Amino acid sequence: MAVELDEFHQTLFQDVMACAHADGSYAEQAFFENFCNRLVDDGELETADYCYFSGHGMRVDGYGGDPASSAGELALVISEFSQSPEIASLTQSGLDAIFKRPLAFVAKSLDAKFRNALEETDPGFGLADLVAARWGAISRIRIILISNKLLSTRVEGKSEENIDGRPVNFDVWDIGRVHRKEASQTGREDIEIDLEKDFDGGIPALPAHLHEAAYEAYLAVVPGKKLAAIYDRWRTRLLEQNVRVFLQVKGNVNKGIRNTLDNDPEMFFAYNNGITATAEAIETRETPSGLVISKMKNFQIVNGGQSTASIHAASRKKDADLSRVFVQMKLSIVPPERTMEVVPRISEYANSQNKVSAADFFSNHPFHVRLEDASRRLFAPSPDGTFRESKWFYERARGQYQDERAKLSDAARRKFDLEYPRSQLFVKTDLAKFLNVWRGYPEIVSRGAQKNFAQFALLMGKDWTKDSDQFNDDFFREAVAKAIIFRAAERLVTEQNWYAGGYRANIVAYAISKVAHDLEKLDLSVNFQRVWRGQSISQDFSAALEMAAKAVNDVLVDPPAMTRNVTEWAKNQACWNRVKALKIGWPANWLEELSTREERKDEKRSAVKDQKMLNGIEAQSLVVNAGAGFWMKAREWGEARRLLSPMETGVLDTAASMPKRIPSDKQSLIAVEALRKLHGEGYLEGMDLL
Repeated sequence: MAVELDEFHQTLFQDVMACAHADGSYAEQAFFENFCNRLVDDGELETADYCYFSGHGMRVDGYGGDPASSAGELALVISEFSQSPEIASLTQSGLDAIFKRPLAFVAKSLDAKFRNALEETDPGFGLADLVAARWGAISRIRIILISNKLLSTRVEGKSEENIDGRPVNFDVWDIGRVHRKEASQTGREDIEIDLEKDFDGGIPALPAHLHEAAYEAYLAVVPGKKLAAIYDRWRTRLLEQNVRVFLQVKGNVNKGIRNTLDNDPEMFFAYNNGITATAEAIETRETPSGLVISKMKNFQIVNGGQSTASIHAASRKKDADLSRVFVQMKLSIVPPERTMEVVPRISEYANSQNKVSAADFFSNHPFHVRLEDASRRLFAPSPDGTFRESKWFYERARGQYQDERAKLSDAARRKFDLEYPRSQLFVKTDLAKFLNVWRGYPEIVSRGAQKNFAQFALLMGKDWTKDSDQFNDDFFREAVAKAIIFRAAERLVTEQNWYAGGYRANIVAYAISKVAHDLEKLDLSVNFQRVWRGQSISQDFSAALEMAAKAVNDVLVDPPAMTRNVTEWAKNQACWNRVKALKIGWPANWLEELSTREERKDEKRSAVKDQKMLNGIEAQSLVVNAGAGFWMKAREWGEARRLLSPMETGVLDTAASMPKRIPSDKQSLIAVEALRKLHGEGYLEGMDLL
């Protein structure tokens, strides 16, 4: 159900104000984080670090990370947030005035006098120093305006400018553009690739499907130069989300690929596996030489992102010659109504040769499905004595919370808001942040939502493979407890007299990681079940967090001479090493309220036993509900291709004979795993069951 623009604006405004109130931040910062999280999630930005600076005709609200790790692109974000309940208009004159401010900041950043006049603890100093230090490596500048205002229809746009030989491009994400993107079937802005108009001609292709088949696919050979140009236009937006996370873990440029491009470019086709891609639709035309793809809509690379990024990196070298580089491509056409179901599957199977267990760690992964189920079942205790229990809403797929609200009547929506308060909503990247600080990765958390989620996916994917039963109701309650602690720490930092603003996210991440690190050395553990039951932390715990926050702040604002940007310093392992070495005298009262690690292990063992029993019951329910005919068909398909073991065949025989024979819970688990195996080999029936 599409949400109208006015309602979308109101919901966004309420979310921003509620978030600002809940964690004690300014509304402008809450808006920056809300909008930029969407852009990072869609690949528009690699990361978004909040860094507010204003003065003397200059302003910047944040930046897209170190240009050295973004192919030489300096991305600056400026925000225009209106606190009016009505949608305000963004005019051409207003746009021009806004864009002048970050341009002035860049120009001033190159002036040593300006930089030296700034306080070193000022976020503006760190960003200006970064711009100056990286200026030789910066090849282009992108200024991104984010606003909850609506761009006037009379706005003609903003032409490219130039600073010291670097092209400057301007981008506007107003409330209308974000609304259109999220109202679309895919939840992202369409990518329309006109190969013949913009990229020197179409791509010759061979159909890889029968004319009467429902599935449409093509095989093609793409010139490296063309693939690099397409990637340069849309960057990581071309990469399906699984691939983006894989690259965050493994890095953009593979040395072996780079060596081939540099030394044996004509052998690239032979040595490289090529790319696997999808598109919602394509246009083709017949030529004397055969079929040519002329246009592609919502082209997504689901395997081969590292090859693509490496080719793009090679194309940016001064002596680049990609004329002898060709890339094989398998292109599947997936209509938009099946994108969420089919594309992750294609990505999963195409990436199955990679040793990254996180390759399909997204909304359809059973880890997220299990947490979603727990979040809809488990009531959180009432913290205020009203006996009104509520739930924590885990959003495994973006927009679930708003979609649930949008389809309800006004009365039902009020009930929903009481059951699932906005303050108790958290998404996958939030979860990654809440958990990774306890695992001792504050420097990874400080690198931004996507890089942190990549690390989280890698670790949790391995843990799931090792023992999925550990992810149970107890795990969910502990995760919520960690969310409560994290958000309490955010409020605490904001309230401190020593807090000068700008680096709260880093302070909170490091403070909690320091607590976790020191408790492990003491063989103690926070009693997360107590935090869950009280839906808050004790005063003694608050005092401990305040101590940790002050100590780590002193480290953060005193970076080494070679890294004067505090935000970049926080992303460094050396920063974490320095924090770990700090000596903190923890409050005795707080230490007394903690559990021993052995007591926590006993709780987890009991929870795992309960989850094993629940898994079998759920599997049996799935098998019975699918019906005998379904399992008969699956068995016949698997047997015809010799894919089933004798045990699997026997279990599927039992399932196919229902209701005469009902599979046990253990047999049902085998049947479900057999079905997963068949899906991996191309069986399409029942993909929506798992």
